[in-house]
Amino acid sequence: MLEKVKTTVDFIHQKTGGFVPEYGIVLGSGLGGLVNEINIHHALEYHDIPNFPVSTVVGHTGRLILGTLSGKKVIALQGRFHFYEGYTMQEVTFPIRVFIDLGIKRLLVSNAAGGMNPNFKIGDLVLINDHINLFPTNPLIGKNIEAWGPRFPDMSEPYCPTMLATAKSIADEQGVRAHFGVYAGLTGPCFETPAEYRWLRAIGADVVGMSTVPEIIVGRHAGIPCFAVSIVTDLGGFEPIQKVSHEEVLAVAQASEKKLTGIVKELLQRLS
Repeated sequence: MLEKVKTTVDFIHQKTGGFVPEYGIVLGSGLGGLVNEINIHHALEYHDIPNFPVSTVVGHTGRLILGTLSGKKVIALQGRFHFYEGYTMQEVTFPIRVFIDLGIKRLLVSNAAGGMNPNFKIGDLVLINDHINLFPTNPLIGKNIEAWGPRFPDMSEPYCPTMLATAKSIADEQGVRAHFGVYAGLTGPCFETPAEYRWLRAIGADVVGMSTVPEIIVGRHAGIPCFAVSIVTDLGGFEPIQKVSHEEVLAVAQASEKKLTGIVKELLQRLS
């Protein structure tokens, strides 16, 4: 894995003239519009990058973007990878390892999620302050590479309190409905049953999705401060029962992404 990461990093350096990003950004389902705000210096197709997975899901474009946003150097995945696509956890999180080796200092992740908290509405933002890992495996399973992080990383503070507090202040200033909440990570690709939504709420989750947790684990393994935000695209566990489709999830995410874009741009502006 070390050799694969090195090969990929060397390729990106060669293609970008040694571009060193400060922030890594992962854009989730229907949230690729943030790329339009980036002053793009380089755009690489996933299938052209050595060792990179290829996104197979509608709503995930499949480009690696390098440029500036709010005056900060960023590298962004326009489309992420999921366990349900058949990738291993190491493949799902491979781009995060590459981000870290390229030099990022912070990681920002977005996703579309189902909501179980009765205070949430469709289109709300949820600033994730903790998570419940319900994936059947973990990206850190296997031989630990000490150069990447400790064998037993601390997860008492998986999400950066400073970035969370700053993002909440920005949301309040911009008149955006944003809540703090706990994210439950499941494999998918099925959406949750009503009973599963109720169970997830009972164990302490506010939103649920099929991503994010593996990427955050790898970021924290390397000691990188992490920030993650969900757009609530559907609600579950309530009566009457509502059907949900991937098309509807994408539509809500795309309709709400302007709010998310405004917060992320201002968050980068305020972070030193």
